[in-house]
Amino acid sequence: MSRKNTYVFLLNKRIVLVLLIVILGMPAASFGQTPDVEPEADQVLRKMSDYLAQLQQFKIQMENMLEIVLLSGQKIQYDNQVDVSIKRPDKLHAIRKGEVYDQEFFYNGKTLTQYSQGPNLYATIQAPPTIDEALIFAIETLGIEAPGGDLINSNAYEVLMEDVTSGFYVGMSIVDGVKCHHLAYRKKDVDWQIWVEDGDKPLPKKFIITTKWLTGAPQYTISVKSWDTSPKLKDNIFNFSPPKDVGKIEFIRYTD
Repeated sequence: MSRKNTYVFLLNKRIVLVLLIVILGMPAASFGQTPDVEPEADQVLRKMSDYLAQLQQFKIQMENMLEIVLLSGQKIQYDNQVDVSIKRPDKLHAIRKGEVYDQEFFYNGKTLTQYSQGPNLYATIQAPPTIDEALIFAIETLGIEAPGGDLINSNAYEVLMEDVTSGFYVGMSIVDGVKCHHLAYRKKDVDWQIWVEDGDKPLPKKFIITTKWLTGAPQYTISVKSWDTSPKLKDNIFNFSPPKDVGKIEFIRYTD
């Protein structure tokens, strides 16, 4: 593996980490106050979370839009396609392609692997034994955010509601021809909105995070194009098989 390829891979990772700061915002402090959330909004979000938690296998196809603000104040948008396969409690495979990302993630309950196809490099590390724990490990130790991680967690309600100060029910809306409940929530540093499908399958259809602490309040948008709630997923798709001539490097650990 050449020094140039190593630099390209690390540079790409640093760019991703900077963009994740834009996406997620700085962690909001918890003041211990009771959030001011309308009962109807809370009920819809809980119903969505409970429904997602009981899905043992599912596949999601998403279109994600990342917005950044240049020093000039001009906004630039980056789009990427994301496919995620989940087999609870311990298997995840994600592919994302676009202007910023060209990556795959493999998690099999034992190891987490990130493969970057452009420079043809990968990194593998021992990971916790469940998806929920692995998602936390990836963020806190490696600085990697799984695509749609908030919605993948087995307790999406708890993750989404952390440090929320207020929330309300906006009304009914149509997203890609589907009737949805539109909810809006606030935190100290970010606002977020979610659109949840009406009916007996309360699936999230759209999710927007607005980063208030950055000039221009850039947004990160997840648009879910399809859900498959009963796929037949084979275990081999969660295991990484290194392609020919691929280079191996180490993850940059936040805790090092």
